[in-house]
Amino acid sequence: MPIACFDLDGTITHRDTLFPLVLRILARRPLHLLRLLGVVPAAIRFLVDHDRGALKQSLLRRTLRGMSREALRPLCTQFVTDTIEHGCFRDAKAMIRRHRDAGHYLVLMSASVDFYVPEFGRQLGFDHVISTGVRFERDVLEGSLTTPNRRGDEKARCFEALVAERDDTHTFAYGNSDSDLPHLKLARHGVLVNGSLSARRSAAALGVTTVDWD
Repeated sequence: MPIACFDLDGTITHRDTLFPLVLRILARRPLHLLRLLGVVPAAIRFLVDHDRGALKQSLLRRTLRGMSREALRPLCTQFVTDTIEHGCFRDAKAMIRRHRDAGHYLVLMSASVDFYVPEFGRQLGFDHVISTGVRFERDVLEGSLTTPNRRGDEKARCFEALVAERDDTHTFAYGNSDSDLPHLKLARHGVLVNGSLSARRSAAALGVTTVDWD
């Protein structure tokens, strides 16, 4: 069964999803928006070390730490529903349907986190989801990452493991940024979606197709 692997943020959705979700949750109690000030030191460090995993962990620990799964679940479900309705590329959803109708094994692989990315997978009809793990203690969000950030070379490692597990080299992969190229070049049909000029140049050098989605 051919594998069709989709990135989420910027490939299916118009933009990043984690920060808008955090903002929506905090905005329910506007004073909680002040928690974002606690992320400033990590944001400054990011300018130096470019460690997205550390920045993501700081964001979660400083803003949503202490929330229960029960409290998060309906908020995440509604956010995903709204994003699919209003914040996704029509061509992305059409391509997902095309692969599903062809009987392909649909995989959503995202650096975003595992307390809401699987809901995107469920609502969009994916067969399998790979995302960055986040620690819960007794069903309460602690916020530390439990896996490497699923980005760049780590995403390529996950893709290779997926192909080996499924034992099928007939693969499609879709991503939108330079950081997706390590796994896009591994796919038989790697596709860069709405990439920047530099990403398009790198994709061309690797033999990765480029497309524009509306």
